[in-house]
Amino acid sequence: MKKIKNYITPAILIISLVGLIVWQFVFKSLNFYIICAAMLVLSMLPFFISFERRKTSAAEISLTATLIALAVASRAAFYLIPQVKPIAAVVIVSAVCLGAERGYIIGAFSAFISNFIFGQGYWTPFQMAALGAVGLIAGLLFSSEKIKKSGVKFRALISAAGFVLAFAVYGLIVDLSTILFVQGSKPTLSGALSVYAAGVPFSLVFGISTAVFLFLFAEPFIRKVDRVIIKFGMK
Repeated sequence: MKKIKNYITPAILIISLVGLIVWQFVFKSLNFYIICAAMLVLSMLPFFISFERRKTSAAEISLTATLIALAVASRAAFYLIPQVKPIAAVVIVSAVCLGAERGYIIGAFSAFISNFIFGQGYWTPFQMAALGAVGLIAGLLFSSEKIKKSGVKFRALISAAGFVLAFAVYGLIVDLSTILFVQGSKPTLSGALSVYAAGVPFSLVFGISTAVFLFLFAEPFIRKVDRVIIKFGMK
């Protein structure tokens, strides 16, 4: 059962990405809010399944909701500075503390909710999948209990991971929405490469800012979240 559980969230991410591509190719007229709702339900599946295996405490639910709110607030706080947003850093830290499953949920929900401030559109489901992927991969990368979550080495490691996740993973998935929207059902390789090339400066700024936020604040943030987890017996 535990082995099956480990594959549920990655499977949900893959299903979401395939579903987004099918949406743009076949069901483009379908309102993006419907797609967002479907993705939110999918992201919650591992959480619902956990109710069958163990009792989830109110403190655990509250902590997840608080981290989503913090991720949204962190993006809103830097509203006037394009691409310099700590939201990916908050999602990564949340995933390091709570695991890949919660990291995916926090990423997907924070992207959707924060877009009520930044603007909803066809790009929203792709941003949800992108931030969910960031949380999922971060949770998997730092899942080992042997990783010491303190010191310069750890700060450098999580900053490097944050840069790659924000620049490559998030950037590739979000730019895919532009490719499918602009080029329609007949995208070309040259057209796709031009979109990705145009997006590099934006993704680079987002990746660097995420790395800086993680290097400066990840360690104390992790300590505080871990203290809450231990206090309320969530592990």
